[in-house]
Amino acid sequence: MKLTIATWNINSLRLRQPLLHKLIAVLAPDVLCLQETKVPDELFPAEIAGALGFPYVLMKGMKSYNGVAIFSKLPLTPLPAQSWCDKDDCRHLTAQLETGGAPITLHNFYVPAGGDIPDRAQNIKFAHKLDFIAEARARFAAAPPVRSILVGDLNIAPLEHDVWSHKQLLDIVSHTPVETTGLNAWMAEGFHDALRHFVPADEKLYTWWSYRNRDWEASNRGRRLDHVWVSNDLAAGLASFNVLREARNWEQPSDHVPVAVTLEV
Repeated sequence: MKLTIATWNINSLRLRQPLLHKLIAVLAPDVLCLQETKVPDELFPAEIAGALGFPYVLMKGMKSYNGVAIFSKLPLTPLPAQSWCDKDDCRHLTAQLETGGAPITLHNFYVPAGGDIPDRAQNIKFAHKLDFIAEARARFAAAPPVRSILVGDLNIAPLEHDVWSHKQLLDIVSHTPVETTGLNAWMAEGFHDALRHFVPADEKLYTWWSYRNRDWEASNRGRRLDHVWVSNDLAAGLASFNVLREARNWEQPSDHVPVAVTLEV
């Protein structure tokens, strides 16, 4: 079957849930993964998923910060929750997705942003980010992914053309060498970069534009912080992708735009 999976850092589900109708109308995903939902589970507006045609919902959230959710048209079975860096800060959901054949293991991640100072000793947020990436790499190295899809806001633009200026952003958090090396090493533990499968590495590709840029389109100072990875055994089935750039102009937009990938599973 063909599976379309979308991922979006919504930057507050309760604030932006009306925008999900627009996302669904354009991308028509079978599965939608959200990050930075910023809502505790007891207040999660699960009815929005049903209204959008997604009968299966998983969420893991907290008040005001972080939070991840999965909406699915296909049956979902939650897999055991994992904590990262000894913190239960709602940055990861994992589930088994029923496709009619062998199931797919789905990971939805929201990696720490890392603060503003790219120095482990001076910035505990940056240290946490590096530790998170290293721990994720180690876990997947210990159990290499098979029939797996990993999506989310990984908060790192790993390649030279994943940022508007490689030279100017080398010392900016999200594109420092220690971060990009760590993320690429994590991906190398059995994953294939689904977006770069379609867009050559020497072409610019962004999914995030800062709120600080008044005219984000004119300046186009973007970064590719949102990712879809598929395990190497699924890479041959990749069929198409969509970076929904128009979403950055929606009313009260997120600074991230939705990303979708379609593949044969």
